[in-house]
Amino acid sequence: MTKSELVDIIAEKQEGITRREAEVVVNTIFSVIGDALSDGGHVELRGFGSFTTKERNERLGRNPKTGESVMVPAKVVPHFKPGKDLRERVDRAL
Repeated sequence: MTKSELVDIIAEKQEGITRREAEVVVNTIFSVIGDALSDGGHVELRGFGSFTTKERNERLGRNPKTGESVMVPAKVVPHFKPGKDLRERVDRAL
């Protein structure tokens, strides 16, 4: 599902909300989550999951085109951990 498909579904399911209003809501939610993570915080949505950041250490990688070894610098990456309800829901669907 893409972001625009999500916006369309929200606009269809919620009477009285336009597609434009649904788009503002979705963009605001994503923006708030991104801001919280970039500030070093975390976001927990009970029943859905939690967004946190994880530090990755510097490591030796390889350029796939040339085969040359290169150092990949340390970095901080976003991480999502699904909640129990979401895990169970997905497991039942399969």
